[in-house]
Amino acid sequence: MPVRLRPAWLVNGLLAAAVVAGGLWVYSSFAPAEASTAGTAGGTTRTVPVGRGTVTKTVSASGSVRSTSTATASFGTTGTVTSIAVTVGQRVAKGATLATVDDTAAKRQLAAAEDDLDAARDALDRAQDAHADPASAQDQVDQAERDVDAAQDAVAGTVLKAPMAGTVTAVDGTLGGPASGSSSAGSTSGSGSSRSGSTGSTSSSAGSGFVTIEDLSHLEVTASVAEADATKLRAGQPARVTWNALPDARADGTLAAVGPTATTSGDVVTYGATVRLGALPDGVRAGQTVEVAIVVGEKADAVTVLPAAITSAGGRHTVTVDQDGQHVSRDVEIGLQGDQATEVTAGLEPGEQVVVTIPTSGGNQNGGEFRFPGGGFSGGPAGGSGFRGGNTGGRQGAGR
Repeated sequence: MPVRLRPAWLVNGLLAAAVVAGGLWVYSSFAPAEASTAGTAGGTTRTVPVGRGTVTKTVSASGSVRSTSTATASFGTTGTVTSIAVTVGQRVAKGATLATVDDTAAKRQLAAAEDDLDAARDALDRAQDAHADPASAQDQVDQAERDVDAAQDAVAGTVLKAPMAGTVTAVDGTLGGPASGSSSAGSTSGSGSSRSGSTGSTSSSAGSGFVTIEDLSHLEVTASVAEADATKLRAGQPARVTWNALPDARADGTLAAVGPTATTSGDVVTYGATVRLGALPDGVRAGQTVEVAIVVGEKADAVTVLPAAITSAGGRHTVTVDQDGQHVSRDVEIGLQGDQATEVTAGLEPGEQVVVTIPTSGGNQNGGEFRFPGGGFSGGPAGGSGFRGGNTGGRQGAGR
Protein backbone atom coordinates (compact mmCIF):
# COMPACT_ATOMS: atom_id res chain seq x y z
CA MET A 1 0.00 0.00 0.00
CA PRO A 2 1.48 3.35 -0.90
CA VAL A 3 2.36 5.66 2.03
CA ARG A 4 0.46 8.95 2.04
CA LEU A 5 2.67 11.89 3.01
CA ARG A 6 1.21 14.74 5.06
CA PRO A 7 1.74 18.21 3.59
CA ALA A 8 4.79 20.01 5.10
CA TRP A 9 2.70 23.03 6.09
CA LEU A 10 0.45 20.82 8.24
CA VAL A 11 3.38 19.21 10.09
CA ASN A 12 5.06 22.55 10.72
CA GLY A 13 1.80 24.02 11.98
CA LEU A 14 1.29 21.23 14.47
CA LEU A 15 4.85 21.63 15.78
CA ALA A 16 4.43 25.39 16.19
CA ALA A 17 1.16 24.91 18.10
CA ALA A 18 2.84 22.44 20.47
CA VAL A 19 5.67 24.87 21.19
CA VAL A 20 3.26 27.72 21.95
CA ALA A 21 1.13 25.53 24.22
CA GLY A 22 4.21 24.35 26.08
CA GLY A 23 5.40 27.90 26.57
CA LEU A 24 2.03 29.00 27.92
CA TRP A 25 2.01 26.06 30.35
CA VAL A 26 5.50 26.92 31.62
CA TYR A 27 4.59 30.58 32.07
CA SER A 28 1.33 29.81 33.90
CA SER A 29 3.10 27.31 36.17
CA PHE A 30 6.05 29.43 37.22
CA ALA A 31 4.95 33.06 36.92
CA PRO A 32 4.35 34.46 40.45
CA ALA A 33 0.84 35.52 41.36
CA GLU A 34 -0.07 39.03 42.49
CA ALA A 35 3.28 40.46 41.41
CA SER A 36 5.01 41.79 38.35
CA THR A 37 8.58 40.87 37.60
CA ALA A 38 11.31 42.42 35.53
CA GLY A 39 14.98 41.67 35.13
CA THR A 40 17.54 44.27 36.15
CA ALA A 41 21.28 44.35 36.36
CA GLY A 42 21.11 43.85 40.12
CA GLY A 43 18.49 41.12 40.10
CA THR A 44 14.75 40.72 39.68
CA THR A 45 12.17 43.31 40.72
CA ARG A 46 8.70 42.60 42.02
CA THR A 47 5.87 44.77 43.16
CA VAL A 48 4.44 43.93 46.55
CA PRO A 49 1.43 45.45 48.28
CA VAL A 50 1.59 47.77 51.24
CA GLY A 51 -0.31 46.11 54.07
CA ARG A 52 -1.83 46.89 57.43
CA GLY A 53 -1.23 44.76 60.50
CA THR A 54 0.93 44.29 63.56
CA VAL A 55 4.69 44.82 63.40
CA THR A 56 6.70 42.88 65.95
CA LYS A 57 10.35 43.10 66.93
CA THR A 58 11.87 40.24 68.91
CA VAL A 59 15.14 39.24 70.52
CA SER A 60 16.02 35.59 69.95
CA ALA A 61 18.10 33.32 72.15
CA SER A 62 18.75 29.66 72.85
CA GLY A 63 18.16 28.24 76.30
CA SER A 64 16.99 25.28 78.35
CA VAL A 65 14.14 24.35 80.65
CA ARG A 66 14.62 24.07 84.40
CA SER A 67 12.53 23.94 87.55
CA THR A 68 11.63 27.24 89.18
CA SER A 69 12.58 25.75 92.55
CA THR A 70 15.38 23.28 93.30
CA ALA A 71 16.77 22.18 96.66
CA THR A 72 19.80 20.03 97.41
CA ALA A 73 19.73 18.46 100.87
CA SER A 74 22.79 17.34 102.83
CA PHE A 75 23.16 15.49 106.13
CA GLY A 76 23.82 17.54 109.22
CA THR A 77 26.08 14.81 110.62
CA THR A 78 28.94 12.86 109.09
CA GLY A 79 28.50 9.09 109.09
CA THR A 80 27.92 5.89 107.20
CA VAL A 81 24.71 5.74 105.18
CA THR A 82 22.39 3.15 106.71
CA SER A 83 19.28 3.68 104.56
CA ILE A 84 18.12 5.50 101.42
CA ALA A 85 14.35 5.83 101.35
CA VAL A 86 13.89 7.45 97.91
CA THR A 87 14.78 6.87 94.27
CA VAL A 88 15.20 9.20 91.32
CA GLY A 89 11.83 10.18 89.88
CA GLN A 90 9.95 9.68 93.15
CA ARG A 91 7.71 12.48 94.41
CA VAL A 92 8.13 13.40 98.06
CA ALA A 93 6.34 15.65 100.51
CA LYS A 94 8.08 18.31 102.56
CA GLY A 95 9.55 16.74 105.70
CA ALA A 96 9.62 13.19 104.29
CA THR A 97 12.60 11.06 105.32
CA LEU A 98 15.07 10.73 102.47
CA ALA A 99 17.98 8.82 104.03
CA THR A 100 19.75 8.09 107.34
CA VAL A 101 23.30 7.65 108.61
CA ASP A 102 24.56 5.60 111.56
CA ASP A 103 23.56 7.52 114.72
CA THR A 104 25.52 5.44 117.26
CA ALA A 105 28.30 7.97 117.77
CA ALA A 106 25.90 10.92 117.81
CA LYS A 107 23.72 9.34 120.47
CA ARG A 108 26.77 8.44 122.56
CA GLN A 109 27.91 12.07 122.39
CA LEU A 110 24.44 13.26 123.40
CA ALA A 111 24.38 10.95 126.43
CA ALA A 112 27.80 12.25 127.54
CA ALA A 113 26.68 15.84 127.12
CA GLU A 114 23.58 15.21 129.20
CA ASP A 115 25.72 13.66 131.95
CA ASP A 116 27.99 16.70 131.91
CA LEU A 117 24.96 18.96 132.21
CA ASP A 118 23.69 17.01 135.22
CA ALA A 119 27.11 17.31 136.86
CA ALA A 120 27.27 21.06 136.17
CA ARG A 121 23.85 21.61 137.69
CA ASP A 122 24.84 19.63 140.81
CA ALA A 123 27.94 21.80 141.14
CA LEU A 124 25.81 24.92 140.90
CA ASP A 125 23.47 23.64 143.61
CA ARG A 126 26.39 22.96 145.95
CA ALA A 127 27.84 26.40 145.34
CA GLN A 128 24.53 28.00 146.15
CA ASP A 129 24.10 25.88 149.33
CA ALA A 130 27.58 26.91 150.47
CA HIS A 131 26.77 30.57 149.83
CA ALA A 132 29.77 30.67 147.47
CA ASP A 133 30.01 32.77 144.34
CA PRO A 134 27.89 30.80 141.81
CA ALA A 135 29.17 32.66 138.72
CA SER A 136 31.75 30.06 137.74
CA ALA A 137 29.34 27.19 138.32
CA GLN A 138 26.64 28.96 136.30
CA ASP A 139 29.05 29.39 133.39
CA GLN A 140 29.69 25.64 133.42
CA VAL A 141 25.95 24.97 133.34
CA ASP A 142 25.46 27.34 130.41
CA GLN A 143 28.26 25.68 128.47
CA ALA A 144 26.90 22.22 129.24
CA GLU A 145 23.47 23.23 127.96
CA ARG A 146 24.99 24.45 124.71
CA ASP A 147 26.84 21.15 124.37
CA VAL A 148 23.57 19.25 124.81
CA ASP A 149 21.87 21.38 122.15
CA ALA A 150 24.72 20.67 119.71
CA ALA A 151 24.60 16.95 120.47
CA GLN A 152 20.83 16.89 119.90
CA ASP A 153 21.32 18.62 116.54
CA ALA A 154 23.92 15.98 115.63
CA VAL A 155 21.44 13.20 116.37
CA ALA A 156 18.74 14.94 114.33
CA GLY A 157 21.28 15.44 111.55
CA THR A 158 21.58 11.69 111.06
CA VAL A 159 18.12 11.75 109.44
CA LEU A 160 17.88 13.61 106.14
CA LYS A 161 14.44 15.07 105.45
CA ALA A 162 13.02 16.77 102.38
CA PRO A 163 13.25 20.57 102.66
CA MET A 164 10.50 21.00 100.04
CA ALA A 165 7.89 19.01 98.18
CA GLY A 166 8.85 17.89 94.70
CA THR A 167 10.46 15.18 92.61
CA VAL A 168 13.79 13.55 93.44
CA THR A 169 16.11 14.20 90.49
CA ALA A 170 19.43 13.00 91.94
CA VAL A 171 20.75 10.81 94.77
CA ASP A 172 24.47 11.36 95.28
CA GLY A 173 25.34 8.49 97.61
CA THR A 174 25.16 4.75 98.16
CA LEU A 175 24.04 2.49 100.97
CA GLY A 176 27.01 1.79 103.25
CA GLY A 177 28.98 4.68 101.81
CA PRO A 178 30.05 7.86 103.61
CA ALA A 179 27.91 10.95 103.95
CA SER A 180 29.53 14.30 104.60
CA GLY A 181 27.79 16.43 107.17
CA SER A 182 26.94 20.11 106.66
CA SER A 183 25.63 22.50 109.25
CA SER A 184 25.21 25.59 107.09
CA ALA A 185 22.03 26.31 105.17
CA GLY A 186 21.94 27.75 101.68
CA SER A 187 19.12 28.70 99.36
CA THR A 188 17.40 26.90 96.53
CA SER A 189 18.28 27.71 92.96
CA GLY A 190 15.89 29.38 90.57
CA SER A 191 13.31 31.69 92.06
CA GLY A 192 12.45 29.62 95.13
CA SER A 193 12.84 30.88 98.67
CA SER A 194 15.51 29.75 101.10
CA ARG A 195 14.87 26.51 102.88
CA SER A 196 16.69 24.97 105.80
CA GLY A 197 15.96 22.93 108.87
CA SER A 198 17.47 21.20 111.86
CA THR A 199 17.52 17.89 110.03
CA GLY A 200 19.87 18.98 107.28
CA SER A 201 20.58 21.84 104.95
CA THR A 202 19.98 22.88 101.37
CA SER A 203 22.62 24.11 99.02
CA SER A 204 22.35 26.74 96.31
CA SER A 205 24.35 24.58 93.94
CA ALA A 206 22.12 21.92 92.45
CA GLY A 207 23.64 18.47 92.64
CA SER A 208 26.11 19.27 95.44
CA GLY A 209 24.01 17.66 98.20
CA PHE A 210 23.10 14.07 98.97
CA VAL A 211 19.61 14.37 97.42
CA THR A 212 18.35 16.90 94.86
CA ILE A 213 14.65 17.75 94.71
CA GLU A 214 12.98 19.82 91.98
CA ASP A 215 9.47 21.19 91.56
CA LEU A 216 8.74 19.91 88.06
CA SER A 217 5.20 21.30 88.03
CA HIS A 218 6.56 24.83 87.66
CA LEU A 219 9.16 25.27 84.94
CA GLU A 220 11.04 28.22 83.50
CA VAL A 221 13.55 28.85 80.74
CA THR A 222 17.04 30.20 81.17
CA ALA A 223 18.70 31.62 78.07
CA SER A 224 21.86 33.51 77.12
CA VAL A 225 21.20 36.80 75.34
CA ALA A 226 23.76 38.70 73.30
CA GLU A 227 25.18 41.84 74.87
CA ALA A 228 23.61 44.17 72.30
CA ASP A 229 20.18 42.56 72.69
CA ALA A 230 20.24 42.52 76.50
CA THR A 231 19.87 46.32 76.60
CA LYS A 232 16.45 45.96 74.96
CA LEU A 233 15.06 43.58 77.57
CA ARG A 234 12.74 44.54 80.41
CA ALA A 235 10.99 42.33 82.95
CA GLY A 236 7.39 41.66 81.95
CA GLN A 237 7.95 41.48 78.18
CA PRO A 238 6.04 38.64 76.49
CA ALA A 239 7.95 35.73 75.01
CA ARG A 240 7.34 32.75 72.77
CA VAL A 241 9.12 29.44 73.38
CA THR A 242 9.60 26.55 70.97
CA TRP A 243 11.20 23.17 71.71
CA ASN A 244 13.99 21.66 69.63
CA ALA A 245 12.99 18.08 70.47
CA LEU A 246 9.22 18.73 70.24
CA PRO A 247 8.49 20.30 66.84
CA ASP A 248 4.83 20.99 67.64
CA ALA A 249 5.40 22.29 71.17
CA ARG A 250 4.99 26.02 71.78
CA ALA A 251 4.34 28.01 74.92
CA ASP A 252 3.78 31.61 75.86
CA GLY A 253 5.91 33.08 78.62
CA THR A 254 6.95 36.28 80.34
CA LEU A 255 10.46 37.62 80.84
CA ALA A 256 11.00 37.41 84.59
CA ALA A 257 14.52 38.77 84.97
CA VAL A 258 17.75 39.67 83.20
CA GLY A 259 21.05 38.87 84.90
CA PRO A 260 22.85 41.95 86.28
CA THR A 261 26.29 40.62 85.36
CA ALA A 262 27.69 39.30 82.09
CA THR A 263 29.27 36.00 81.19
CA THR A 264 32.25 36.15 78.86
CA SER A 265 33.38 33.22 76.73
CA GLY A 266 36.25 34.17 74.46
CA ASP A 267 35.18 37.45 72.90
CA VAL A 268 31.46 36.76 73.30
CA VAL A 269 29.60 38.58 76.08
CA THR A 270 26.14 37.35 77.08
CA TYR A 271 23.60 37.98 79.81
CA GLY A 272 21.31 35.43 81.39
CA ALA A 273 17.56 35.83 80.94
CA THR A 274 14.82 33.94 82.78
CA VAL A 275 11.43 33.37 81.15
CA ARG A 276 8.47 32.13 83.18
CA LEU A 277 6.29 29.65 81.30
CA GLY A 278 2.51 29.51 81.30
CA ALA A 279 0.66 26.37 80.24
CA LEU A 280 3.14 23.60 79.42
CA PRO A 281 2.83 21.48 76.25
CA ASP A 282 2.77 17.71 76.55
CA GLY A 283 6.17 16.04 76.78
CA VAL A 284 8.01 18.98 78.31
CA ARG A 285 10.80 18.06 80.73
CA ALA A 286 13.46 19.89 82.67
CA GLY A 287 16.74 20.08 80.76
CA GLN A 288 15.24 20.26 77.27
CA THR A 289 16.70 22.82 74.88
CA VAL A 290 14.48 25.58 73.50
CA GLU A 291 14.47 28.68 71.31
CA VAL A 292 13.09 31.87 72.82
CA ALA A 293 11.72 34.95 71.05
CA ILE A 294 11.20 37.86 73.45
CA VAL A 295 8.98 40.66 72.14
CA VAL A 296 10.83 43.97 72.60
CA GLY A 297 8.57 46.08 70.38
CA GLU A 298 5.10 45.77 68.90
CA LYS A 299 2.84 48.14 66.96
CA ALA A 300 -0.71 47.14 66.11
CA ASP A 301 -2.77 48.42 63.17
CA ALA A 302 0.30 49.78 61.44
CA VAL A 303 0.91 50.43 57.75
CA THR A 304 3.47 47.76 56.87
CA VAL A 305 5.93 47.14 54.09
CA LEU A 306 8.74 44.69 53.49
CA PRO A 307 12.10 46.03 54.76
CA ALA A 308 13.64 45.26 51.37
CA ALA A 309 11.39 47.88 49.77
CA ILE A 310 12.97 50.71 51.79
CA THR A 311 16.20 52.45 50.88
CA SER A 312 17.81 54.43 53.72
CA ALA A 313 20.64 56.94 53.47
CA GLY A 314 21.60 59.68 55.92
CA GLY A 315 18.35 59.46 57.83
CA ARG A 316 16.26 59.68 54.65
CA HIS A 317 14.03 56.75 53.72
CA THR A 318 12.58 56.20 50.25
CA VAL A 319 10.54 53.58 48.42
CA THR A 320 9.81 53.03 44.77
CA VAL A 321 6.07 53.03 44.06
CA ASP A 322 4.50 51.41 41.01
CA GLN A 323 2.04 53.95 39.60
CA ASP A 324 0.30 52.65 36.48
CA GLY A 325 3.45 50.80 35.47
CA GLN A 326 5.74 53.73 36.18
CA HIS A 327 8.30 53.44 38.99
CA VAL A 328 8.28 56.62 41.10
CA SER A 329 10.56 57.31 44.09
CA ARG A 330 8.82 58.57 47.20
CA ASP A 331 10.03 59.70 50.63
CA VAL A 332 8.52 57.88 53.60
CA GLU A 333 8.77 58.04 57.37
CA ILE A 334 9.25 54.81 59.26
CA GLY A 335 8.55 53.68 62.79
CA LEU A 336 9.17 50.26 64.32
CA GLN A 337 11.50 48.09 62.27
CA GLY A 338 10.23 44.60 62.97
CA ASP A 339 11.57 41.16 62.22
CA GLN A 340 9.68 40.73 58.94
CA ALA A 341 8.06 44.11 58.33
CA THR A 342 8.68 47.82 58.85
CA GLU A 343 6.09 50.29 60.07
CA VAL A 344 5.54 53.24 57.72
CA THR A 345 4.17 56.28 59.55
CA ALA A 346 3.88 58.59 56.55
CA GLY A 347 4.15 58.40 52.78
CA LEU A 348 2.29 55.18 51.95
CA GLU A 349 -1.23 53.81 52.12
CA PRO A 350 -2.37 50.18 52.33
CA GLY A 351 -2.93 48.68 48.91
CA GLU A 352 -0.30 50.70 47.09
CA GLN A 353 2.30 48.71 45.22
CA VAL A 354 5.99 49.16 46.02
CA VAL A 355 8.95 47.74 44.13
CA VAL A 356 11.36 45.27 45.70
CA THR A 357 14.59 44.21 44.00
CA ILE A 358 15.64 40.62 44.57
CA PRO A 359 19.40 40.04 44.24
CA THR A 360 20.41 37.58 41.54
CA SER A 361 22.48 35.63 44.08
CA GLY A 362 21.78 35.12 47.77
CA GLY A 363 18.50 35.81 49.46
CA ASN A 364 15.89 33.33 50.52
CA GLN A 365 15.37 31.10 47.54
CA ASN A 366 13.49 27.90 47.08
CA GLY A 367 14.21 26.00 43.91
CA GLY A 368 15.45 29.17 42.23
CA GLU A 369 12.36 31.19 43.20
CA PHE A 370 12.66 33.88 45.88
CA ARG A 371 10.23 33.36 48.74
CA PHE A 372 8.89 36.42 50.50
CA PRO A 373 8.03 36.06 54.18
CA GLY A 374 4.63 37.60 53.43
CA GLY A 375 2.98 40.26 51.31
CA GLY A 376 0.74 37.86 49.42
CA PHE A 377 3.41 35.76 47.69
CA SER A 378 3.89 33.17 50.37
CA GLY A 379 2.99 33.19 54.02
CA GLY A 380 5.51 32.54 56.74
CA PRO A 381 6.08 28.97 57.88
CA ALA A 382 3.49 27.41 60.11
CA GLY A 383 3.76 29.07 63.44
CA GLY A 384 6.50 31.34 62.12
CA SER A 385 6.82 34.95 61.11
CA GLY A 386 5.25 36.62 58.13
CA PHE A 387 2.46 38.80 56.81
CA ARG A 388 -0.90 37.17 56.81
CA GLY A 389 -3.94 38.22 54.92
CA GLY A 390 -2.86 38.57 51.28
CA ASN A 391 -2.59 41.95 49.65
CA THR A 392 -3.85 43.97 52.62
CA GLY A 393 -1.14 42.55 54.84
CA GLY A 394 -1.94 41.03 58.17
CA ARG A 395 -0.46 40.19 61.51
CA GLN A 396 3.30 40.00 61.39
CA GLY A 397 5.03 38.58 64.38
CA ALA A 398 7.52 36.20 65.82
CA GLY A 399 6.21 32.71 66.13
CA ARG A 400 2.60 33.89 66.43
